[in-house]
Amino acid sequence: MKIERTAKSLIDKKLRAGKVIVLIGARRVGKTFLLQEIMEETKEKFIYWNGEDFAIHDLLKRRSIKHYKNVIGEATLLIIDEAQHIPEIGFVLKLIVDSFKNLQIIVTGSSSFDISNRTGEPLTGRKYEIQLFPVSESEYCRFEKIQERTDNLRHRLLYGCMPELINYPNEKDKEEYLRTLVNSYLFKDILAVENIRNSSKIFNLVKLIAFQVGNEVSLEELGRQLSMSKNTVEKYLDLLSKMFILHKLTAYSKNLRKEIVKSSKYYFLDNGIRNAIIADFKPLSFRNDIGALWENYMISERLKFQSYNGMIVNNYFWRTYDQQEIDLVEEREGNLFAYEMKWNESKVKIPTAWQKAYPDAQFKVITQENYFEWIGDS
Repeated sequence: MKIERTAKSLIDKKLRAGKVIVLIGARRVGKTFLLQEIMEETKEKFIYWNGEDFAIHDLLKRRSIKHYKNVIGEATLLIIDEAQHIPEIGFVLKLIVDSFKNLQIIVTGSSSFDISNRTGEPLTGRKYEIQLFPVSESEYCRFEKIQERTDNLRHRLLYGCMPELINYPNEKDKEEYLRTLVNSYLFKDILAVENIRNSSKIFNLVKLIAFQVGNEVSLEELGRQLSMSKNTVEKYLDLLSKMFILHKLTAYSKNLRKEIVKSSKYYFLDNGIRNAIIADFKPLSFRNDIGALWENYMISERLKFQSYNGMIVNNYFWRTYDQQEIDLVEEREGNLFAYEMKWNESKVKIPTAWQKAYPDAQFKVITQENYFEWIGDS
């Protein structure tokens, strides 16, 4: 089954000569498949390079305009998959962009600490960055029947939204796919970039985070449990975020005395990855973490919605020392928007401290009944 990806329409809108489209996203979210679709549909004369091919490294090593003109020839579209593997790719692309006035360029990368560092500064003012996520609810709704939505939602809370899951109708096959993904691909980039030999430390850290979804994380406590320093824990969590495995929320505060300030929460960008890490795919009726699953899923879906709709927004959570809290606070357009995620409850009162401190902020409870208007197509 073919999924119409929102990121593809964004590429179509932004693709032009003189700019580089940088498509980023976790491994296995469909970047290469999307490139194949573009190549099948384009009427441009194109060149495709795989950044993991050492022959391409050698081809680009001699950095001269004349050499690149011989290599690119009459092509009007250049596509480079896994571009972060090419040495000094940022400088290579800058020279190409500046020298080929009619050339359109798309590059992909599976880890933002690689692709951003290596294309960042040299391409200032010359690139558009688009993130490809696991399949979003709005993308699913383009082909699934509305009467199937409730059952499919419950299913995705367990198995997540990785695009290849559509090819696995059997639940056991889906579980096996997700386990393989976690064991074989998930930490590949971080282990390679940081030259980490003991992958069990990373896995154990992510597993601890998986059991703390929706709760504040103590770096000191994680360090004690893993026999790691606080700074090392913080560094690994930062890299896991840049690999698009985790998303970090910090605390919102205007420095009111009772507000939590120096604290963070971490969410997974895919529920299936989270459940594979803790090896738990039990049905929702047998789980005691349904609240965490719902909160994680809604926040990850909201991040997709924000990104695909080009929203300029700062995301936070909010809590006071006396346990009043809000799951997600969006700061945008000069206003505050507060959201509380509840799987079953809809009658939730606005926290008194929040209402008193931020009387002009909007407040909304996100439930099974109204979630789609919040994260569906705008």
